[in-house]
Amino acid sequence: MQNKNLKVLVECAILIALATVLSFIKISFPFGGSITPLSMLPIILISFRYGISSGLRSGFIYSVIQLIQGANYIGYIPTPLGVLGIITLDFILPFTLLGLAAVFYKDTYKGKKLFVSIIAGTFMVLFIRYACHVVVGSLLWYEASKAVADEGDWILTVGPWIYSIGYNITYMGPEAVTTLAASPIIIKLKDIIK
Repeated sequence: MQNKNLKVLVECAILIALATVLSFIKISFPFGGSITPLSMLPIILISFRYGISSGLRSGFIYSVIQLIQGANYIGYIPTPLGVLGIITLDFILPFTLLGLAAVFYKDTYKGKKLFVSIIAGTFMVLFIRYACHVVVGSLLWYEASKAVADEGDWILTVGPWIYSIGYNITYMGPEAVTTLAASPIIIKLKDIIK
């Protein structure tokens, strides 16, 4: 039993490290946001290999790493409540909840049921991450971005929700598409090391 726990711990650590390395590979956009292709997939894989509990724990560790990487953005929000909102909704929740990916999955699934459970779980956690960023974008980032906008910028012509939905889809959309497209490899990867 102890060897199995050690194996799970080591594999989760390796996959968290892989997710972190992948998160440094960025395709940035001129108006903000960036795609980090497949950086979420290792955390999602943990959820399918070892269950939601291991997925959530690994996702939380990954969220703290993401928070450390993105700590310089916190300074743009001047209030303590705003900083707490950024930490919670831009980092801790969206990356921790990647660990819920296996919510529709069972070890006994085969064929189409297995494929659908992986796609559905992956889509769900990607949508949750997007929703977290939309909420924090409309509540906090909209005002901060509006304050530094130049005359004629599109942000000055829309409300907070339209701004946040539009801004976040520009980078989360492509990232979600690449992650969803690659997620069927989980069918192979989840059973490689048994």
